[in-house]
Amino acid sequence: MILPLLKTMRPQQWTKNAVVFAALVFDVKLTQPYYLGRTMTAFVLLCLLSSAVYIINDLVDIEKDRQHPTKRSRPLAAGTLSKGAAIAAAIALVAAALGGAFILDKQFAALVLLYFAFNVLYSFWLKNVVIVDVLVVAAGFVLRVSAGVALVDVVRFSPWLYVCMTLLALFMVLGKRRREITLLTDNANNHRSVLANYNLQLIDQLISIVSTATVVAYTFYTFSAENLPKNHAMMLTTPFVLYGVFRYLFLIHVRHEGGAPDELVLKDKPLLATFLLWGLAAVGVLYFSR
Repeated sequence: MILPLLKTMRPQQWTKNAVVFAALVFDVKLTQPYYLGRTMTAFVLLCLLSSAVYIINDLVDIEKDRQHPTKRSRPLAAGTLSKGAAIAAAIALVAAALGGAFILDKQFAALVLLYFAFNVLYSFWLKNVVIVDVLVVAAGFVLRVSAGVALVDVVRFSPWLYVCMTLLALFMVLGKRRREITLLTDNANNHRSVLANYNLQLIDQLISIVSTATVVAYTFYTFSAENLPKNHAMMLTTPFVLYGVFRYLFLIHVRHEGGAPDELVLKDKPLLATFLLWGLAAVGVLYFSR
């Protein structure tokens, strides 16, 4: 059952946990081995915990996943992984992740525990509450960023980055909801009951609001954050953010994609190139433009 279990753990989605490095990078401590080691350890622990969350979510949604055109091939829904093995794996992963978190840092552990609690509530209840479902997913990203902040003793990490992360997460989650509605059409609420409360008009309006707010918030960050170089060089990274938002809108509206944002970034070469170029430009400004 090793391969079905590994598939259920979703290692391809561990990239979402990379946001824990935000504090390390933007507080200009990427070159300090002590903080780098702590953050890398946090990344591994978050990957273990997020895998446990995916297993729990699949256990809760077995019957609904069997009605989904792609999720019915997941090991639990397809029957290639037993419930007993999945439950045992989830318990072991949670124990390892939370135990390691408390050893690493108590404040970090508290945030990780809150992240886990949010996800458990989401799996059993909150994912069926309209609007709240997308806010909880976005909160998960912000909590991971906060967990990284707790590990590096930040002195230059701007609160604007919390705003940007919240909006960006909402932007991607809404894109995923839109994809689910268009893919499942009349059977959408059979797979995820909350989708009965959404329609394309509402989703598109929300995406429009959030995408605009994302660009505005990031622009404000580039020239108003106190930790940035006084020459405002970070403003030069704004075109990458604009293109990334426009490209994502193109993919969800024209190509009708957007199911899993992390997979979409890796699959779409222009979007991946934009993300990498933005990262290089931001690091260049933070570390070499002072």
